[in-house]
Amino acid sequence: MLMALKLIGITPVIDAGGFTKTSAWRRILEDVEQGIKAVRWPSGGHNFTIHPTRQGNGVRPIKEGFIEVLVRRGWDREQRLHGWRRTTAEDEDTAIDLRPGAFDAYLASPGDGWQPFVIEWETGNISSSHRAVNKIALGLLRGELSGGLLVLPTRRLYFYLTDRVGNIRELAPYFEMWQRLPVKRGYLGVVAVEHDDTSFDVPPIAKGTDGRALI
Repeated sequence: MLMALKLIGITPVIDAGGFTKTSAWRRILEDVEQGIKAVRWPSGGHNFTIHPTRQGNGVRPIKEGFIEVLVRRGWDREQRLHGWRRTTAEDEDTAIDLRPGAFDAYLASPGDGWQPFVIEWETGNISSSHRAVNKIALGLLRGELSGGLLVLPTRRLYFYLTDRVGNIRELAPYFEMWQRLPVKRGYLGVVAVEHDDTSFDVPPIAKGTDGRALI
């Protein structure tokens, strides 16, 4: 049986207005599951086996393998929400950019009349994870998103990845804050992923921005 990167679970942080009962959500969930299942290491192999050196593996190639699958299933890469703008100022040093960064994956039309849905796959530190959740939450508050997911490693996988990369264990204590936001319609969830196995016989995953996607 083929094995790959594993989806351990999805934690709902905000679930308002019945989004998870729609066909739009079922389509998104299937895309996410297929994207995660497609990620292999070593590249082209039959499973996801990680080199078990503490902080010895990169994250970005894992993300890229996942995003490539979503793109083939109709998602876009690196999209901002159109309604977010930059203010102008005569002095460039005092100009304020009100546009949070682009989302890793963007589905313009999930279906059922819902707004766009987005996904962030964490490759930075825990502060970056907070920014990613805040970016999704802001889109929900403005009514410009139907929802979003943040993908994070479990603590077990985190041990073998780049030092201080964002992980679900460190983010979970703050879920209550986002749960209290007055969102009337939309979804925000955190996806936990984990490796199948460990072996010193496989090479470490490349760090930095280089490295092939792991599919």
